[in-house]
Amino acid sequence: MIVCFDIGGTAIKGALAFSAEDIRPVPRQATPIHDFDAFVAVLKSVIALSDEQPECVALSIAGIIDPETGRAVVANVPCIHGRRLGQDLEAALGLPVLVANDADCFVLAEAGIGAGKGHRVVFGVILGTGVGGGLVVDGQLINREGGFAGEWGHGPVAATDAGNPPVHLPRFACGCGLSGCIDAICSARGMEKLHRHLHDEDLSSESIVANWQAQQVRASRTIDVYLDVLAGPLALVANVTGTTIIPVGGGLSNSIALIEAIDRAVRARILRKFQRPLVVPAQCKIEPGLIGAAILGLNSVRALAT
Repeated sequence: MIVCFDIGGTAIKGALAFSAEDIRPVPRQATPIHDFDAFVAVLKSVIALSDEQPECVALSIAGIIDPETGRAVVANVPCIHGRRLGQDLEAALGLPVLVANDADCFVLAEAGIGAGKGHRVVFGVILGTGVGGGLVVDGQLINREGGFAGEWGHGPVAATDAGNPPVHLPRFACGCGLSGCIDAICSARGMEKLHRHLHDEDLSSESIVANWQAQQVRASRTIDVYLDVLAGPLALVANVTGTTIIPVGGGLSNSIALIEAIDRAVRARILRKFQRPLVVPAQCKIEPGLIGAAILGLNSVRALAT
């Protein structure tokens, strides 16, 4: 049995995990974002709910563990930002601690019990507030020690001419400090920025997608350009990783029609030809971070036992 957590800026979700199919959530608690001792106390209160000694603790965080220093980069929880989080928590809790990025945990969940189950290579994609991703091979994260593997949303690769007929696009500034990132134009906010650029009209991403499905002309043009910008980089990721399934989570994945359109556009651009969908909606819609953290911990325990 392991104890797992999904650490958010507002709430900490915890669970006792006996297997990937037997994860028992406990009531969530507010995140003490400025007080590390209080943060540890919340984790201890969940661990204390177990009738047996956990074999380890696993955390999903909205941040990155720097593989060079082991320090956490977690902007939404200042009390853990900059700490050697695994090391500090192991000292405080007296248990082995594993930490992974929330997008990586999402992909672990999909590979373990979701759309990627049975696939050897799974590349998972987040299309929401940001564009993220993660890579699982043979049930294990490719970046188990931390780092930025799978972060396909960043890098100056967005097309500057896209759509049919092509339209010229600027290299939109990205929050990472670069310009021309997929994150800056293909996230939910990026789609809104693209629509504003094309039509001088402010609409939410939900409205753009709904209008596209209703065949509204302006929204249809926006989605046409959006798909062209998105599909090329994602096809390259598929070629490079050899993934045989790409589960998609995040707010934009709520539109099945959009995911189906992305799938068609990506499959038209990859080397390997699939006669079935490659880009699919994620199946773990509820608590993927918690499920992924559980699988992270359970995989570690299993590896030590063999």
